[in-house]
Amino acid sequence: MKSLLFKKIEFLKQEFKKPGINGTPMILRLFLFLIVLVLTIFLGVIAILFITGTFTAGMSESERMFENELLHVSQDISKQYGELSIQAIEFSKELSRSIENQTEKLGIPVSNLQEHPEMLEAVISAELDRTLFCLQRSKSSGVFFILNATVNPTLDNAKNSRAGLYVKNMEPNIISSSSPTIIIMRGMPSISRNASLSLHAQWKMEFDISNAPYYHHPMNAAHANSNLPLSRLYYWSTVLTLPDTSDEVMLCSVPLIDSQGNVFGVCGIEISSMLFKLSHMPNNSIYTRLFCVLSPINEETIQFQQSMFAGSFSARNISKGNNTLKISKNPRSFYSYIQNQGSSFLGIHTPIHLYPKGSAFYDEQWAAAIMVPEDDLVSSITKLNLLLIGLLMILVILGIIASYVLSQRFLKPITEGLNMIKSTDLSTAPRTKIAEIDDLISFLAAHNEDLYEKARQENLSLNILDDFLENIKTLSPAERSVFDLYAQDHNAKEITEILCLSINTIKTHSKRIYTKLNVTSREELLLYVHMLNEIGIKIE
Repeated sequence: MKSLLFKKIEFLKQEFKKPGINGTPMILRLFLFLIVLVLTIFLGVIAILFITGTFTAGMSESERMFENELLHVSQDISKQYGELSIQAIEFSKELSRSIENQTEKLGIPVSNLQEHPEMLEAVISAELDRTLFCLQRSKSSGVFFILNATVNPTLDNAKNSRAGLYVKNMEPNIISSSSPTIIIMRGMPSISRNASLSLHAQWKMEFDISNAPYYHHPMNAAHANSNLPLSRLYYWSTVLTLPDTSDEVMLCSVPLIDSQGNVFGVCGIEISSMLFKLSHMPNNSIYTRLFCVLSPINEETIQFQQSMFAGSFSARNISKGNNTLKISKNPRSFYSYIQNQGSSFLGIHTPIHLYPKGSAFYDEQWAAAIMVPEDDLVSSITKLNLLLIGLLMILVILGIIASYVLSQRFLKPITEGLNMIKSTDLSTAPRTKIAEIDDLISFLAAHNEDLYEKARQENLSLNILDDFLENIKTLSPAERSVFDLYAQDHNAKEITEILCLSINTIKTHSKRIYTKLNVTSREELLLYVHMLNEIGIKIE
């Protein structure tokens, strides 16, 4: 009897110590679970970034920046050119009255001034102060007027030579200075001497109008539209280079008309490329090659050679002589401005109305544009996205490291608790501070004590096993089928699947089996079965 008791106790210990077979360690399961969780969160973040357009946030931010820059630039250009147009019109009115008054005092009509070249110097000299005042008042880079007459009508090129005056401010950014650098570019040298003004390095006495749209266009418009007021006859030239100079300018010219409606010349105001650049330089630190353009435009092209530029560089520097840009609309807000076999730019543009409705030149279309070389924009957005992806990858790596550390820290007390369960005496095992593990240890310790106490109290002997074997014979066939499966270490759920019976039926059979075999649980039933197997008794 004693040997049977010891065998039973040792068997129970081995049952508690038996390791899992072909199972995945819990720490690996938890680590993989946390990795899957991190990757799921990462993929979710990526999806959200794509859906919300964060990966194209650089493009969206650039679009908003371009739109703001274009709004400011277009408003500033419209204001500046509008004010200069008004100044040019007022200058034309004042100049026309003044010259007409002078010629009346000289006894000739202003329309016949070309027949009296000897009077031109006096007439032009008298308008120097008015011209300088207009230059200061308009804050432009130059003011001019051209009379339909020449000092020497007998010269070979007299038909393309016109007398007048052209004064320039060489430092338009300090136009309000007490001593601006004013020079004479066209006009009699006596005017320069008398006013103590320097002559331009490329000074000439008269204007060459052989290729001067700023002279011919407003003159022709005034002749063809005599019923239009001056406010509908002014003309803005495209960007041109003044003859024999490198100065790129735009000229606003207005016809000079006497009180009888006779057109006897033009006057106007200049905006130099330097003044335009100083006035409309984009304020941006992201794209160093961002620039502003004012250009005549049609639906398909922009001509760089006719455009004003403002920026840290001129797009002409990289246009390689190919100054025609084809406009192409992108799916997003940006336009592409493409050169044939050359550079391409990205940007946006908006119309600029240089003329009021009803003007002789209203049909001419102008636009302000903000552009940047395409490579600059692509490079900037690529760098931003690479930075974003790099940060996300760092977060993934940190998540994996955190998963490993957490799985180790989380499972350490559980592993220690399981090792305690395998120990010899559970009653002396220390607490793990994990409620579930400590409860399990307490339960198993109490259960072991109950089994030991029951074995001691019943003085377990071979007679008990004999009674167990005899009681097996009292089981009905259905009960014996359930018993045999219990003896094979199946649980109630597995037996229901094997015998195709309901769980309630299995519970009923189990209760009757326990009663007939004088046991209280499946564990006690298995204990007797294992003890019989250990002593070599086969259950029949």
